[in-house]
Amino acid sequence: MNRLAGKVTMVTGAGRGIGAAIALAFAREGAAVALAELDIDTARATAERIESEVGGARVLAVRTDVTQSAQVKEAVEHVEASLGPVDVLVNNAGINVFCDPLTMTDDDWRRCFAVDLDGVWNGCRAVLPGMVARGSGSIVNIASTHAFKIIPGCFPYPVAKHGVIGLTRALGIEYAPNNVRVNAIAPGYIETQLTLDWWDSQADPKAARAATLNLQPMKRIGQPQEVAMTAVFLASDEAPFINASCITVDGGRSALYHD
Repeated sequence: MNRLAGKVTMVTGAGRGIGAAIALAFAREGAAVALAELDIDTARATAERIESEVGGARVLAVRTDVTQSAQVKEAVEHVEASLGPVDVLVNNAGINVFCDPLTMTDDDWRRCFAVDLDGVWNGCRAVLPGMVARGSGSIVNIASTHAFKIIPGCFPYPVAKHGVIGLTRALGIEYAPNNVRVNAIAPGYIETQLTLDWWDSQADPKAARAATLNLQPMKRIGQPQEVAMTAVFLASDEAPFINASCITVDGGRSALYHD
């Protein structure tokens, strides 16, 4: 339960879903955790839940718009003033933008990339100088199986997620000599509120859920905590030689040739 003891961690988009699960898992493993979230009320509620579940947890909620590089830099400065130098950054904040390529607006394109790719780069750029100066650090970017598998009707989301993998690999190699590791996690179907909301929006929610589960080799979808524990591993000293890599967490779904 102390795999991250003494480490200061920052998780973007940590108010709910996978981000909240990662923040809770980090706190349980002994880390001080900053929840960087656009919706500060959600972040504070999650921080309070973590404090109630993990005795002695050091938790901080900080409002952060990952699309604004100056705001991300200020958030990191605030976290470091309050908790100490950031040892681990998890770039989790993201949004789904699914459009028809030929009818998609310029605003749709910019909104997708502003959060899903620029937001990841803004986080990396804010913490890298300190990590490089200290000669240690771990960055974990939450990508998606959309980064290497294409589902029609989901444009331009997979384009941005392909970019996240490229960014992860490029930065991992660039800063390997400084003992700064940059890795990614590619979740598949995970039971977040967004998934539940999508099922509920269908004409027959039970049938929609059953159809999704039937597509999965394990006949279930993942839980946020299963992604979170992968993040714990990559953030910990147990993965010192894993760098510029991506771990897929999808129950084997992306390995299928066809259904």
